Amino acid sequence: MNVNMTITGFADEIDQSFDRQLEALREFGVRWLELRAADGVNVSDFTPQKLREVKEKLDAAGIRVSSVGSPIGKIGVGEDFAPHLDKLKRTLEIQKELDAPYLRMFSFYMPKDQDPADFRGPVLERLESMVQEARRWDAVLLHENEKGIYGDGASRCLDIMRTLSCENFRAVFDFANFVEVGQPTWEAYQQLKPYIEYIHVKDADGMRKIVPAGQGKGQVREIIADLAQGGWRGFLSLEPHLVDFAGLAALERDPEKRGSALDGKSAWGLALSALREILTKIESGEA
Repeated sequence: MNVNMTITGFADEIDQSFDRQLEALREFGVRWLELRAADGVNVSDFTPQKLREVKEKLDAAGIRVSSVGSPIGKIGVGEDFAPHLDKLKRTLEIQKELDAPYLRMFSFYMPKDQDPADFRGPVLERLESMVQEARRWDAVLLHENEKGIYGDGASRCLDIMRTLSCENFRAVFDFANFVEVGQPTWEAYQQLKPYIEYIHVKDADGMRKIVPAGQGKGQVREIIADLAQGGWRGFLSLEPHLVDFAGLAALERDPEKRGSALDGKSAWGLALSALREILTKIESGEA
C-alpha cells in the first residue's frame, strides 16, 4: 500500500535551542516541523526580530513549517476573550510569515466540577469568532482534542466540527489525548474521520502513560492504515513526550545504555523509529 503522508513534529522536544532542533531534524531526515517554540520563546510570542531570525534559519536548513503549534484556545472559557482574539490575530500573521499551512488551537478549559455542556454556547461563539478571523487571513485552524478542554472526547469534538467545520476550520486527531480521557480511539476516529486534516502521533498505554506509537491503546497503526487505504494525504506530527518513558530499558539493544536517561533527541529518535516502523508495515501490507 502506498502511504502518501509526510512526517513532521514538535522539534522543541528535541532541545530548547532552535539551532539544535534543526540540526537534529536534518540528521533524522525530517524536512518539516510543527513550530511551537524556538530558544524557549513560544511561537505566538515571537517579536518581528525573532521571527526574521527563525525564518532565516529555516531557509538555511531547508526545513519548512507544517503548522504553528500555538496555545490559542488554552485559556479558561470564563476568561476575557478580547485579548486572546488579538493574540490569535498576531499568531495568524506569524503563520503567514512562516508560510505554514495550518495553525493548531484548542477549545478552552472548562471550570472544574461543572458540566461542559453548560458552556457549549460560549465555546462555539468564541470558536466562530476565531474561524471568522482565520477566514480573513485565508488560514486553516486545526482544533486539537485535549484533556480538560471542551473538545476532549469524540462527542463534543464532533459537535464542534458539525457546527463550524469549513475550509478554514478542521480537526487534529491526537491518539494519546483521547486515551487519557478514556475515549476509545477507533470510535473517535470513525466519528471524526470526515473532518481529520492532521494527525498528532503519540500513544498511551492502559495506565495513560505516553509510549512509542503502536505500543499503547491508541490503535495508531490501525487508524493510519485505514487513512492510507482511503488515500488520505497529510502530516503525521510527532509529539513524543517520551523523556520519562519507563519502557526504554526494554527497547534499548545496547546493554550499556539501558540505565541511561533519555534526552530529548534520543526520545525524538525513538518516536520517529516507531512511526517509521508502522509506516513500513503498512506499505508492505503487514498492517
